[in-house]
Amino acid sequence: MSESLIVITGGPGAGKSTLLDHLHQHHGLNVVEEGGRAIIRDQMARHGDALPWANREAFCQAMFEHALATRYRALDAGGLWLFDRGLPDVLGYARLCGLPIPKALLTAAQELRYARTVFLAPAWEAIYRNDAERRQDFMEAQRTAATIAEVYEDLGYRVLELPLCSLQKRAKFVLAHCPL
Repeated sequence: MSESLIVITGGPGAGKSTLLDHLHQHHGLNVVEEGGRAIIRDQMARHGDALPWANREAFCQAMFEHALATRYRALDAGGLWLFDRGLPDVLGYARLCGLPIPKALLTAAQELRYARTVFLAPAWEAIYRNDAERRQDFMEAQRTAATIAEVYEDLGYRVLELPLCSLQKRAKFVLAHCPL
C-alpha cells in the first residue's frame, strides 16, 4: 500500500515542485503539493508566526500536521501519488534547525512509510532562486538536501538522486523508476 506513495524530496529550489507539476499536467499523475509553502502563505496572510524565520517549532508542527493529513488523504483516495516531501522531511527540518524532535514525529516518520525508493532533487545552483517564501541561501539549500538524504537513508529508504538535466529528462527518469 505505501508503495503507491512516491516522495520527491531535496533542498529548496531544486526543481521538485516544477517536476511534480509537469508529471501531473503531462502524465496525469496525482500530486501532493509541498506543505511548507502553503503554510508560509497562510501564515503571512494571517500575520501568524508559524514561519521558518519567526517560530521554527510552530512551523515544524504545522508541516508535521500537513504531512500526516495529506498522506492519509492519498491513501484514502487510492492510486499512485507523488509527494513534494514526506514525513521524514519534517524530521530532517527539525534536525537541521536543532529543534527538539517530538516523539510523535519520530514515530510517524519511522512507521508511516512511503515507497522504498525516494527521489532526491540535489541542490542545483543554476536553477536556484530566492523569493518571498524561500529565503535560504544556496549553502543552506545544500545542507538541507544532505540532511534530508541522510534522514531517508537512516530510515531505510533507497535515495535515488535526480539528474541535473532538462525537465523532460527528469520526468522520464522518475517514470522509469516508479512502480507504475
